[in-house]
Amino acid sequence: MGVAPAYPLLLLFLTGISIWVVEAEVHYYDFVLAEKNFTRLCKTKSMLVVNGQFPGPTIYVHKGDTVFVNVHNHGDYGLTIHWHGVKQPRNPWSDGSAYITQCLIEPGHNFTYEVVFSEEEGTLWWHANSDWTRNTVHGAIVIYPPHGFSYPFPTPAGEQILILGTWFTYDVNKVIKEILRTGKDVPISDAYIINGQPGDFCACSKEMAYRWQVDYGKTYLIRLVNALMNEEFFFAIAGHDLIVVGIDGSYLKPFTTSYVMLSNGQTMDVLVKTNQSPGRYYMAGRQYYTDNLFFTGYDKTNASAILEYRGKYDRLSSPFFPETLPSYTDYDSATRFRKRLKSLACKEHPIDVPRNVTTQMYITASMDKIVHNFSAYMDYTLLSSLNNISWVNPSTDVLQAYYRNLSGFYTSDFPDEPPYYFDFVADLRDDSTHPFKGTKVKVLEYGEEVEIVFQSTNLLNASDEHSMYIHGHKFYVLGEGYGNFNSTRDPETYNLVDPPYLSTASLPVKGWLTIRFKANNPGVWAMHCQEGRHLIWGMNTVLIVKNGSNLETSIRTPPPNMPSCASYPSIHRALEVSAE
Repeated sequence: MGVAPAYPLLLLFLTGISIWVVEAEVHYYDFVLAEKNFTRLCKTKSMLVVNGQFPGPTIYVHKGDTVFVNVHNHGDYGLTIHWHGVKQPRNPWSDGSAYITQCLIEPGHNFTYEVVFSEEEGTLWWHANSDWTRNTVHGAIVIYPPHGFSYPFPTPAGEQILILGTWFTYDVNKVIKEILRTGKDVPISDAYIINGQPGDFCACSKEMAYRWQVDYGKTYLIRLVNALMNEEFFFAIAGHDLIVVGIDGSYLKPFTTSYVMLSNGQTMDVLVKTNQSPGRYYMAGRQYYTDNLFFTGYDKTNASAILEYRGKYDRLSSPFFPETLPSYTDYDSATRFRKRLKSLACKEHPIDVPRNVTTQMYITASMDKIVHNFSAYMDYTLLSSLNNISWVNPSTDVLQAYYRNLSGFYTSDFPDEPPYYFDFVADLRDDSTHPFKGTKVKVLEYGEEVEIVFQSTNLLNASDEHSMYIHGHKFYVLGEGYGNFNSTRDPETYNLVDPPYLSTASLPVKGWLTIRFKANNPGVWAMHCQEGRHLIWGMNTVLIVKNGSNLETSIRTPPPNMPSCASYPSIHRALEVSAE
């Protein structure tokens, strides 16, 4: 990595007559994707990684910096790289959303992303964005405060990145391609991992568990990343409380807890005080499981790493395990934790909750299936949908089609509400809604204030927690609850004072979630469930935010080297049968 000469960026922070002038920097990274052998759980496999590392390299910046990342694809799969939670103002060309903002970087090709860090501060992450390539192609992003500024909490003595991941003992991308062809269910992982290692509770893993050494009497910052393919995740450290101070690159009102829960794709900043007797303590996590056990099993691995104090003590005894780690299906613990998330909401880090909503949407998130009546037998294809629409990738990316006014690649009629209203959370063993497969987008005027109520449905008796994510925008989470959303009663419970400011939020199983945001980032932006299982089946749509009235509120011109759409999208299934 090299660093270019700094150029001045004026960040004016006024307290009385004081003005700070902050130097922003430009950084350069090269990401080389190639296959490499890794051994876990007694088995060796070849997998696609960046720069020979798993997890991949960490990007370090200060708020306001710009990063250029040249991605060289020497692997066997076409892919893109997405910068999760980064707003990318006016710059959808570098968002890295496959078949939405760009086509794939094919094997043997390269593409340079320009990643602009504007309002983010804390921890985010980057990952591949085609099929399930992100399972092995991902890494952390650390965004420090602007030069001359400090954290809104005492500066920690040190910090540690912990990336939670999913491990398969085989090349899961090959399996996913077959699943996309047949429409069947995705595989269950073989283990969960922390910084690439399963930990002491898995076969052939005890000597390889990730270790973090600390000194007694200090305060450390832990940067947590949920990079799992499908799961929300509980995490705790034996004997130590956690002080949550940030989430998704935004600060929170600090609160102390004995565990945390991260939605799929979320990042979290927590402080830990090393005030226990010198020894070894497990840092452990397990899945928060909300699906129906009748249909799917799940990975019961307890992923673990070890926090160990420096100094003299008995190292022969086993580390302590966190007794406060919730059980796999502990809905109450997950809900209690989420309700404690509140924005810091101070003069240095203000909030701006939209109060003049101009667009209201009510979006159902469902598991679906299409039944195929062949001449000799009947079969079905699993789908997922938003408002009964299961997304299909176009043959060229939506951004190119929109920017160049090309017709035939998408339609601008994604509905503001579902086609049918019924008891969405009742036991619904049959799918009678007949989902429609299409490429439908929602168009917003620049500056619109948008409220979305997401409603989970129990179609096929298969309601599950969904991690809802919007590219190019962050949003305020006003409220959540179980059951069907009540438009009279539930808005009275909204938090309009200090709601958390997120890019990824949990839609509760058999429940609802309300968010608001201002559509002030012109471009083409995906909105979807982050969980890989639901995303590849179509729980996705696109928000197009139109240009504003001047150059500063309009999409930037495209770079000259955008990847071309040379091949038909791999996500398209062979069984393209209309559900109408």
